[in-house]
Amino acid sequence: MTYDIMLVRIPADSTLHEAVARLDADFDPDADLPLLRLTDGQRAAWDRILDRVSREIGAVESVEYLYSLMFETVGPPGRVQFDYCGDTANVEVAYRHAGAGASAVMELAYRIARIAEEESGLTGYDFEVDQPVRTGDPAKAAARLGAVSDWAQQHLS
Repeated sequence: MTYDIMLVRIPADSTLHEAVARLDADFDPDADLPLLRLTDGQRAAWDRILDRVSREIGAVESVEYLYSLMFETVGPPGRVQFDYCGDTANVEVAYRHAGAGASAVMELAYRIARIAEEESGLTGYDFEVDQPVRTGDPAKAAARLGAVSDWAQQHLS
């Protein structure tokens, strides 16, 4: 289980919550995932995201799958995974960080999500703490990540 920050493309006639509701309604857990078919603009956005994250944050390991493009950060403060499908993306952080570690990794996660917003036109939202990425407080996210990580360590180990 991971702490997730969602990024979606919001149609002009829609709200974030309506766009997410449409995605949920279209999701069929029994169907095969659709093959990734990016437009030239979506591929260019991926390239810009990957380039900026590599330059501004540091080395990443990237992989192209049949269904999505993905990269992971390498090194401290911890692994942050970014999955991209063109009109959606997701930032994932494992529930294993607490205290200062949670703060550092959530600062990194928000920085990646904000770069993705700027380069792709997607809108990011952190449903875990009910705040938009653009104006949200990574410290609030870190508190949630740390609390869940502590609980999991105490009750699931």
